[in-house]
Amino acid sequence: MTERRNALDVIELTAGYGRIEVLHSVSFSVPVGAVVALLGPNGAGKTTTLNCISGVLSPTSGHVHLNGHHVNGAAADKLARAGLCTIPEGRGIFPNLTVTENISLFGFASETNSKDIEERTFTQFPRLQERRSQLAGKLSGGEQQMLAMARALSSDPAVLLLDELSMGLAPKIVEDLYEIVADIGQQGISVLVVEQFARRALAVAQLGIVMVQGRITAVGEPADIYDELSAAYLGGAA
Repeated sequence: MTERRNALDVIELTAGYGRIEVLHSVSFSVPVGAVVALLGPNGAGKTTTLNCISGVLSPTSGHVHLNGHHVNGAAADKLARAGLCTIPEGRGIFPNLTVTENISLFGFASETNSKDIEERTFTQFPRLQERRSQLAGKLSGGEQQMLAMARALSSDPAVLLLDELSMGLAPKIVEDLYEIVADIGQQGISVLVVEQFARRALAVAQLGIVMVQGRITAVGEPADIYDELSAAYLGGAA
C-alpha cells in the first residue's frame, strides 16, 4: 500500500512573543486532501500555530514543511506560490469594494482569468451572485466569510488555513460554511481549520488535534478524541 503523503508537517515547533513562550514543541501533520481540525480553548496557541505556518511569526525552533519542502522564513508570496493560503480571523476582504470588484482583484494574485474566477465563485457560492453589486462591508458575516473563502480558492491552493470560521456567526450559517469546507476537502485541497467551538468542525474533519496551553494533547479520528477534548474545555461540552 502506498503511504499517504502529507501536505503540511509541523515539527517540534516552539514560538512565542518576546520572552513569553506560547508553543512548546508542537508537532502534527495534515495529509493531502484531508480536513484537519485544530481545537482547544481560547488561549491554547491555535492562532499562534497558524501564524508560524503562514510566516507571520518566526518560530524560535522547529520546522514547517509544505509538501515536503522546508518553508521556515519564506516570504508570503513564496508561500502562496507553494500553495499555501490563509483566511485569517477577520476575513481579509476589501469592504469598500463590491463583491464583483473583490472577485476581479482575485485575478491579480492568480493565473486564472478573472471571468473564470467569477463564474466558479458564483457557482460555488450562489448567495454571492445575489449580492454581486453590494459593498463587501455591507454583507452579513457569513457572506463575508464566503467571499474570503472564494478569494482563497481562486489561487488553487494546496493547503488552506482557516482561523475561527464560526466567529460571530449564527449556527445555521456555520453549518452551511462547514458544508463548503467538506466540499473543499473533497476537491483534494488540504484544510487546517482552527476552531474554538469544536463539534461542527469535527463533523467534517477526518482528523482532530487537541491543543492545550501550547501543547498537543491528542491527535486522532474525531470519535477517538472526545474525552481529551472535553478535558481541554475544563470538563464542559465542546
